[in-house]
Amino acid sequence: MYTRPSPRRTRRPRTRTTARLTATFFTAAALLVSACSSSGSSTTSARGAADAVLAALPRATPAALSSYYTQQLHWRSCGVPGFQCATMKAPLDYDNPGSGDVRLAVARKKATGKGKPLGSLLVNPGGPGGSAVSYLQSYAGIGYPADIRARYDMVAVDPRGVARSEPVECLDGRRMDAYTQTDLTPDDQKERNALVAADKTFAESCGAHSARLLRHVSTVEAARDMDILRAALGDRKLNYVGASYGTFLGSTYAGLFPDRVGRVVLDGAMDPSLGARRMTLDQTAGFETAFQAFAKDCVRHTDCSLGGKGATPAQVGDHLKAFYRTLDQHPVPTGDADGRKLSEALATTGVIAAMYDQAEWEQLREALGSAMKKNDGAGLLALSDSYYERDADGHYSNLMMANAAVNCLDLPPAFTSPEEVQKALPTFEKASPVFGDGLAWAALNCAYWPVKATGEPHRIEAKGAAPIVVVGTTRDPATPYRWAQSLAHQLSSARLLTYAGDGHTAYGRGSSCIDTSINSYLLQDTSPSAGKRCS
Repeated sequence: MYTRPSPRRTRRPRTRTTARLTATFFTAAALLVSACSSSGSSTTSARGAADAVLAALPRATPAALSSYYTQQLHWRSCGVPGFQCATMKAPLDYDNPGSGDVRLAVARKKATGKGKPLGSLLVNPGGPGGSAVSYLQSYAGIGYPADIRARYDMVAVDPRGVARSEPVECLDGRRMDAYTQTDLTPDDQKERNALVAADKTFAESCGAHSARLLRHVSTVEAARDMDILRAALGDRKLNYVGASYGTFLGSTYAGLFPDRVGRVVLDGAMDPSLGARRMTLDQTAGFETAFQAFAKDCVRHTDCSLGGKGATPAQVGDHLKAFYRTLDQHPVPTGDADGRKLSEALATTGVIAAMYDQAEWEQLREALGSAMKKNDGAGLLALSDSYYERDADGHYSNLMMANAAVNCLDLPPAFTSPEEVQKALPTFEKASPVFGDGLAWAALNCAYWPVKATGEPHRIEAKGAAPIVVVGTTRDPATPYRWAQSLAHQLSSARLLTYAGDGHTAYGRGSSCIDTSINSYLLQDTSPSAGKRCS
């Protein structure tokens, strides 16, 4: 529930030939090489399907929603070979549908093979704030198993306020640079005041530039948008794969529309029953678990700058904290064109970025070695920039802005004052001696948000829904395994699929057991056996 950095987003799945945290990782821009083909609407009548849907809508749903459910999507070329794009309308305010629309960017890749078509498969990579359209075009639409891409139309929609869907706007690149370097481990009142001022400036800027949207970017509204998209695609049920925050979006949909749940996979599950402070504390402990796994691996390598063979994780953590203290006083040069040096805040973000995937531990070791031994912070800065989605020209995606907007609307703030954070520090530092201090202070941002939260912690049961597969990774840093256990217990039809391993999320990350289980579910509607565990 904090935005510097954002634990609720999932990292893009790794391909065998593409590193995700360097300048060579897939982006949608890299694929904009020629126009894609266009075609007509779905062979299933969207209007007929929508009529059936409207009859099953809750009685409280205004009749004014009919035009949204019966709209036709006009697919067009969108610059990415093999993909089509469209714009979908949804009501800005579901309680007052006549008050205006929000326009949402939709993309799809049509099913490629023979066999019985299975309809559409909607994907969301997490966030909040991650672009589902970019994820589809750069990974899911080309990297999901061929059998799935053969039988499903692969579809994505950028949620309201995100990327191409009327994005929330706050700070420009220069001011975002300053914001991301705000000291999140204040040592005195002056530094605490500076942190509060930075959070207030960020919030005020979002309010000034995105006033129309800020009250209407909640997960509930995004889930309702997904149901409109389902009808517009001509699908009777929603088939969906959501990762990280995408699991909260998917479970919210299931709670609202249990009878419209098709084949739904929730990977790296969130627990909707938790408040913001508990969620942040659990994530803090999750990152500590991931760091301890990294520390044990690090000391096995000769290039580990945090300790030699036989050093304990606690000793490795102490060395990292000592390095942070040095950076706090003496930032390290990076060679950055804009003159940025490696501060404690940027270094911490770089380290946390690598906790999402053990495949990035080698890169982290190299980056730490360069910073600590060669006075070169370029490697850690690159990790931090990739996490914030900052490009070489100093431009940021709206990931962090949308992240704050959704988080601060979905739940009341974790803390309402610096004094509350100060009192909670011992608990957070116990949860993570390495990250606890910074993550507690980072959770203060929603205290100054210009819009009050509209959501509350709640259980989601989705009674009557078809079987839902909930996936949890035992050493997941950002969505701790206990959350998957809790969500699977809440959802009346859930099957929990466990990956005993490291990293954030499990599908498509190297476990044939996990991949086979999910693929069988998506293709044959065969749910994993109860209690199935993979490694």
